Amino acid sequence: MEHVSTYLTPEIKLSCYEDHFFKSDVVFDHHMLIWFISGRTRIVQADGVHDFQTGDIFLIPRNQPATVLNYPKDGLPHKTVVMSLTTDILRDFYSGLGVKAGEPPVPKIRSFRQHPLLESCLASLVPYFAVKGPFPPDLAALKMREAISILRTVEPDLDSLLANFDDPHKVDLIHFMEKNYMFNLPAETFGQLTGRSLTTFKRDFKKAFNTTPQRWLTRKRLELAHYQLAEHRKKPTDVCYETGFENLSHFSYAFKKQFGYSPAQLLAPTGQAQAHPAS
Repeated sequence: MEHVSTYLTPEIKLSCYEDHFFKSDVVFDHHMLIWFISGRTRIVQADGVHDFQTGDIFLIPRNQPATVLNYPKDGLPHKTVVMSLTTDILRDFYSGLGVKAGEPPVPKIRSFRQHPLLESCLASLVPYFAVKGPFPPDLAALKMREAISILRTVEPDLDSLLANFDDPHKVDLIHFMEKNYMFNLPAETFGQLTGRSLTTFKRDFKKAFNTTPQRWLTRKRLELAHYQLAEHRKKPTDVCYETGFENLSHFSYAFKKQFGYSPAQLLAPTGQAQAHPAS
C-alpha cells in the first residue's frame, strides 16, 4: 500500500505508510509537531541521530536539513498525527502576546516522549479523521492554539524559536557544509539554507572548496560511510541511508570505486580490505 495522508486541514493530517520502508531528505518549511501512533522513525540531523516510536511526541524545527527514515514495526503501519505550525499561524498566535523572539536557540529536535497534555491534544484529533465532511475551521484553530500553548508551558524557551520568523541569512559556507553534507538535497536548497542564490552558491562553493558541490559531497559522504563501517561496524544499509545515498546498489558501487573494495569486504572478519581509506 502506498503512503496515505488524510487531512483535516492543510496543517493537520494523519500520515500512514502501511507496509514498507520510506526515506526522504527534506527541509521543512514549517515547524512540525508529530505524535506517533505506531511504527518507527529515524531522523538524521547535523546534531545526531534520533529514534522515535509508538507514543513519542517531537517537534522538528523548520529550515533544518534532515534525512527521515520511516519503518513499520511489530506488524503495524507507520502512522502519525502531524501538525504543521506555519508562520502565519504562529504570527497570529503571538500577535497579541507581546513576546519578543530574542536570540533563537540552537534549532534542534525537541522530544516530549509521552507528555500527557500534548498526547491528549493530538489524540483528540484522531476520531475526526474518520468523520465525513469538512473539519470546522474554528475547531482547527482552537486545536492549533492549544498545542502551541502546551508547548510554551512545557518548554518556555520555545518562544525564541516559535516566535522567530526570520528567513535564513547568509551564513559561513564552509561551516554549514561541513555540518550538513550528509543530506541528499539539491544545490538550490543548500543555496537557500545558506542565504544564497544558486549562482552565488556555486560561485562561493568553488572559491571555498576548489571543486564542484557534487564532487565534494560525494567524497565527504563516502569518507563518513567508511568511518561508520570501519569504526562503528554499522550495517551497510543503515550507513547508506544515513550518509546521503539513495539506494544500496549505488552506494556500494560508489564505495568500491572510491576505495577499491566493497562495504561487505570492509566488514569481513578475514581482513579482505584495508582498515583505512585508500589515498
